[in-house]
Amino acid sequence: MSIFYNSTSPTFLLTGVPGLEWAHPWISIPFCCLYLTALSGNSLILFVVLTEPTLQEPMYYFLSMLSTTDIGLCISTIVTVLGIFWLDTREISFSACLSQMFFIHLFTFMESSVLLAMAFDRFIAISNPLRYAAILTHARIAQIGLAVITRATVILTPLVLLLKRLSFCRSHVLHHSYCFHPDVMKLSCSDTKINSAFGLTAIISTAGVDSIFILLSYVLIIRSVLSIASPGERKKAFGTCISHITAVAIFYIPLISLSFVHRFGKHAPPYVPTLIANVYLLIPPVMNPIIYSVKTKQIQRAILRLVYCKGPRV
Repeated sequence: MSIFYNSTSPTFLLTGVPGLEWAHPWISIPFCCLYLTALSGNSLILFVVLTEPTLQEPMYYFLSMLSTTDIGLCISTIVTVLGIFWLDTREISFSACLSQMFFIHLFTFMESSVLLAMAFDRFIAISNPLRYAAILTHARIAQIGLAVITRATVILTPLVLLLKRLSFCRSHVLHHSYCFHPDVMKLSCSDTKINSAFGLTAIISTAGVDSIFILLSYVLIIRSVLSIASPGERKKAFGTCISHITAVAIFYIPLISLSFVHRFGKHAPPYVPTLIANVYLLIPPVMNPIIYSVKTKQIQRAILRLVYCKGPRV
């Protein structure tokens, strides 16, 4: 079903899994499980970090920021995704679409910035451990958090305003179960060169720049670790970075893949962008709390104390 009319305030149609509309009720089951896992896991991480005195350290404050962005990303999409699978509710107004798109990209850009802050945290902890607490004070962490929010908002606001000036006279069927900037932009019959250029600039100036600085941070981390004489200390230092490296990989690989598919995958089968979009949407929020719970002993102990309500503080 398509809607064709010329309007600056159209109604869009979201898409579930192309060709598998009959199976949407069954497909909703794993999606529900993933959403529940992501929301409960990140809420648990956020709760134990904020309530456990032994976790009142910069590394865990940044982890709580990561969990907050993951919760925000899930909340931004859960209504439309499950609405399609459960009720076949596909219509979304232009204003609602812009709002959803804003928050999806906001939390995506914020997550990229938080991952960069966590890389900086690991660099300071390994290269200058004696001044770690003095450099990453509570006030400085709060400033970093404010900068993360401000940066994403300033970059995204013009992106949304530029979309509002467009007219839409083609099919209004989107290719995802949520509003994604390149997807909406491609349906316009107006000139979108400025929108495309600004969108590419936004992704480069956020995820692109962040990934470069994360890579640079790990070059410096490796150099610092190699200067440590003891093999045991080297292994311990590298071990503190494994969770973050994994979180970076599961965030950036789907994000970059989805951006490339939208810009260069015009002849790809319709289920390819849908699959990548869902991986990009749900896998990082689901996996991040699992990764940090498995790899970080302090988080494990805090969760066990919360579950069993007993045991000494360590």
